[in-house]
Amino acid sequence: MSGLVIRSFGDAEERVTFDHGYLDLVKASSLALGREVLEPGWRWSVHVKPIVGTERCEFHHVTIILEGRVGFESRDGELAEAGPGDVADIAPGHDSWVIGDGPAVVIDVQGVLGWAKAPEAGDRVLTTLLFTDIVGSTEMAERLGDRAWRLLLDSHDRAVRGLLETYRGREVDTTGDGFFAAFDAPAQAIRCALAISAASSGLGVQDRLGIHTGEVEMAGAELRGQAVHLASRIMNAAGPGEVFVSSTVRELASGAGIDFEDRGSFELKGFAGARQLFRAGR
Repeated sequence: MSGLVIRSFGDAEERVTFDHGYLDLVKASSLALGREVLEPGWRWSVHVKPIVGTERCEFHHVTIILEGRVGFESRDGELAEAGPGDVADIAPGHDSWVIGDGPAVVIDVQGVLGWAKAPEAGDRVLTTLLFTDIVGSTEMAERLGDRAWRLLLDSHDRAVRGLLETYRGREVDTTGDGFFAAFDAPAQAIRCALAISAASSGLGVQDRLGIHTGEVEMAGAELRGQAVHLASRIMNAAGPGEVFVSSTVRELASGAGIDFEDRGSFELKGFAGARQLFRAGR
């Protein structure tokens, strides 16, 4: 190898395409660089989120804006924008979009490998998992009759989906009369769960809810692993209207202004040893 190596984005080693844009990737020694070309109207949460399956972009980007303007929103709702000549250091957990009627051209100095790609089967990520279930749904359905129960369940499901969107949760699956959802952060999941409990009560039903944070295996849009089963078991331990969380969740959300009541040790089916569980409240 000579001491002079020239790489060109015009002859990129890889092109990653997505709706309203593309990224060209070149490698120089150990450094990977990307050039994003983003059309007007492009937004990460609209055009890339369906590909990667996370609620927000979880890559740490350091970028140089060559053309156009790009807006950013952090996980905490902080807003910023950058234009030609600006260097943007963007932490994981953000959304981004093109501002104005012209395209944006961005050089990614960091956070380009794997960006805008679906996770490979077997990839493991840390995420917060929420399970919900309507207590006594079978008895309630028998009492109300099929039509009335279906109307009530539809109202419940609309409320849950609206709250998942509000608190930036991602619906992974439905479980009969319950939901399985994923969140970027435990405090978001807890606040969403408490809101779901309150909304369900207003409809005349009571949910039990369980939350755990752990590593899961990505399998397309599915999430798999022991953390998923543990979150489900934690939900089963909760009573009507209660939000139960693992000790991991309690520790991670300890500074979020959420109250936790120690509910003691529980033997959870399929897991060795007792688990300390906590009831979350406002």
